[in-house]
Amino acid sequence: MNDQRPATAHGGPILLAENITFAYAKQATPVLENLDLSIQEGEFFCLLGPSGCGKTSVLNLIAGFQQVTGGRLTLAGQPITGPGVDRAVVFQGEDALFSWLRAIDNVAFGPKMKGMSRHERYETARKYLNLVHLSGQEYKYPSELSGGMKQRVQIARVLANDPKIMLMDEPFGALDAQTRGKLQDELVEIWRATQKTIVFITHDIAEAVLLGDRVGIMSKGPSSRIATIIPIDLPRPRRRGYAGFGDMWEKINALIDGEEAAGDDRASNDGAAAKISLVHRHEGHAELVRK
Repeated sequence: MNDQRPATAHGGPILLAENITFAYAKQATPVLENLDLSIQEGEFFCLLGPSGCGKTSVLNLIAGFQQVTGGRLTLAGQPITGPGVDRAVVFQGEDALFSWLRAIDNVAFGPKMKGMSRHERYETARKYLNLVHLSGQEYKYPSELSGGMKQRVQIARVLANDPKIMLMDEPFGALDAQTRGKLQDELVEIWRATQKTIVFITHDIAEAVLLGDRVGIMSKGPSSRIATIIPIDLPRPRRRGYAGFGDMWEKINALIDGEEAAGDDRASNDGAAAKISLVHRHEGHAELVRK
């Protein structure tokens, strides 16, 4: 098994996935199988892998949107059996915000549901809107905000709920390159200021190297698992042109290519085995007919 310890010093393990299996109802082949992962408190963990490998399924299980069909998944020692206020998700889509609420009301919504007083929840909302560089934009509706601003509001809304872990599913994937780069830098600042644990799903190797303490690489699906975990031993703040960045990108890219090739080999072997089985069944049927 790969070393599950992060490259940088954090608190103890906060998220544990032990021998996880996940399959949709009536689906013979699982989406995930024998998946193990340990994430430390305060860690920034990025998850990469071939297309269709089940990265979002991992996030959905941690969020509690779906349930494991085998193994054990815990947060702070407690089994994850459904959604909870100790986890919060930042989605890629712009429709995650309440369109009828102003930015400040979107951020204050969670604290309001928790029973926080009006004064306190709006102070909390302003604090986090300021942290994501949206001071002066708090009274705008989502339709009046750019894509990057909407993602900042989502991040502020998550932080206002004070979850144990932030789950981010390719949150910058729909943004232009310039806005995406700016938000990547800001997210690292926010993470360092709040010391939150972050699980970040991405298909962009450079993004993972820029952001992560460690990068998990999944095997090609179906029956995916976390094949390798790479510590990102580069100083912060990071830039694509810095020494070592390109080498790390190449290393991760080669590992993903290897998982793609291994998955194709497995699929080819499984297909051949299925054909042999079918031939044997037909031969057996013919023999029974002759008898």
